[in-house]
Amino acid sequence: MNLNLKNPIAFIDLETTGINVAKDRIVEICIVKVSPNGDEEVKTFRVNPGMPIPAQSSAIHGIKDEDVKDEPSFKELGKTIAKYLEGCDLAGYNSNRFDFPLLAEEFLRADIDFDMKKRKFVDVQTIFHKMEQRTLTAAYRFYCNKELEGAHGAEADTKATYEVLKSQLDKYDNLENDIDYLAKFSSQNKNADFAGFIIIDEKGIERFNFGKNKGKTVEEVLNAQPGYYGWVMNSDFPLYTKKILTEIKLRGFNK
Repeated sequence: MNLNLKNPIAFIDLETTGINVAKDRIVEICIVKVSPNGDEEVKTFRVNPGMPIPAQSSAIHGIKDEDVKDEPSFKELGKTIAKYLEGCDLAGYNSNRFDFPLLAEEFLRADIDFDMKKRKFVDVQTIFHKMEQRTLTAAYRFYCNKELEGAHGAEADTKATYEVLKSQLDKYDNLENDIDYLAKFSSQNKNADFAGFIIIDEKGIERFNFGKNKGKTVEEVLNAQPGYYGWVMNSDFPLYTKKILTEIKLRGFNK
């Protein structure tokens, strides 16, 4: 089944130096861009992360320091990637919890204004877990009846994710072929900050989703605990989380 698209959708997979959204960096990004007419275009970029790639990460994706030492940094590539993604909704595998938050961090570090709020996000892993509870390799086998060659390579994983989503739409009659629907269906929570440290409740109010203030509204915590904002800003939280927290704080000043 082909995707029913109003906008182009970009399937994205990142290979990185690690799994810490705030600290780690991209070493490879693959984008499969699908147009409403069904045309597909694939772009893969190797990226110099500006930091050593740990051996345990290289063991997973096969990319070592020497493979990227002559590649451009994300700051050099960022504008090209942002332009390529212009007007696209975004999709991936485990992307709402990892790829998209980390990509947002890289854009912020590069001082590139890439507005994530205007986009729909489809996480194929969430759909898969809600339906079958498996991994990407098993998902590819289950839905597409194929073995995933080159797993943990950005291009192989990205193409497999795109194929899995199309097969999910073929398999499940109750899944609507509509990106708005799929974005809502593949969301675990409505996040304010992508990484899920701040979520939005059913009334549209931002609440902390971690630590001692979990479940409390952000505004009430900032009012009752004036030092909490400074603690977050000086701690190892993602830049995007800090950006959203600052916006909420400034909004409170204007009330």
